[in-house]
Amino acid sequence: MEIEQTALPGIGLKHEFTTHSGRRIGVVSHRTGRRDLIIYDKSDPDRACENVQLNDDEADALVELLGAPRIVQRLNDLHREVEGLMSVQLPISPGSPYDGRSLGDARIRTRTGASVVAVVRSGQVNASPTPDFQFLAGDVVVVVGDEDNTAAVADILTDG
Repeated sequence: MEIEQTALPGIGLKHEFTTHSGRRIGVVSHRTGRRDLIIYDKSDPDRACENVQLNDDEADALVELLGAPRIVQRLNDLHREVEGLMSVQLPISPGSPYDGRSLGDARIRTRTGASVVAVVRSGQVNASPTPDFQFLAGDVVVVVGDEDNTAAVADILTDG
């Protein structure tokens, strides 16, 4: 899918794409932080028929609704293709030994063979986090591996 990006001088950035059914959708990210979700008229792709202004909390909620489940869906599709592969979503709870510590400190790949493929924080998906990524309570860590090594990751994140 092609996403077009347009600078809007004095305003911010506009990103647009066309859906499979031919609908044009855009998001204007204002320099103030406000975001506008724009749905264009199907018969005239230059005319907006709907403009929904979103504050930060609303934009985060929309990202959470659309983003995290999509990553899990893609992983589930991959699981059907590779026998024995699974993904789990593991929360970082308050009191976890890794609350406030980095992914590198956990040495998950070295200790278990599983891979951390994303961390979801406040509705934002952090795909392929680097070793310096710091976990915080409330994060959801998406781990891919087999049954044994994903269980080992759960143990690490809860017990250290």
